[in-house]
Amino acid sequence: MPKRGVHIKHYFLQEINPVIRFLILSDTVLIGAAGLLGPIFALFIEEFIEGGNGAVAGTAAGIYLFSRSILQIPIAHYLDKIRGEKDDFWLMFIFSLLTAVVPLLYLFIQTPTELYVVQFILGLSTAFTYPAYMAIFTRHIDRNKEGTEWGIYFTLTDVTSALLAIVGGYLAITSGFFVLIGIVVVLSLLGSLLLLPIRPYLQKRG
Repeated sequence: MPKRGVHIKHYFLQEINPVIRFLILSDTVLIGAAGLLGPIFALFIEEFIEGGNGAVAGTAAGIYLFSRSILQIPIAHYLDKIRGEKDDFWLMFIFSLLTAVVPLLYLFIQTPTELYVVQFILGLSTAFTYPAYMAIFTRHIDRNKEGTEWGIYFTLTDVTSALLAIVGGYLAITSGFFVLIGIVVVLSLLGSLLLLPIRPYLQKRG
């Protein structure tokens, strides 16, 4: 009779193929890094953006989500037309690096318009990473473990985001937003580099 439940070793990414393992590790770090800044982003806007208020923060969030959402479909369609996974990988990796360094622009902007431009760039870069990431994840997910591995993905990314959101609030108070943004960028770059080990396992153009 098959055992029920998920063994604890799955939470440590054992008995999972290397592509899925490193994809989960990468997004856990990347989404966790975003969690450092996300919950207190509105406070950053109020303090460092001229005329920054709740409306500006809401508009900035809307521009990011709208640009990402609208651009994802044509980008995903383009990726589906390309045979092989190498192109998917390089688009995912390059735009993950771009997404990682975009928060550095927050250190130099002062007006809502500049903020909106940065948010559009962030939406554009993530519009490339999400479809490519999901395509590779879907192709390599272990058969008969689809629910388990997606569950592990969301559990690890959500728990990490929750913990780092608490840390982010503390760092903003004790060290300031500039230090916090620097940590976000460093962690995001690390998360992007964790994608590199999957390269040998990807299908070539065929």
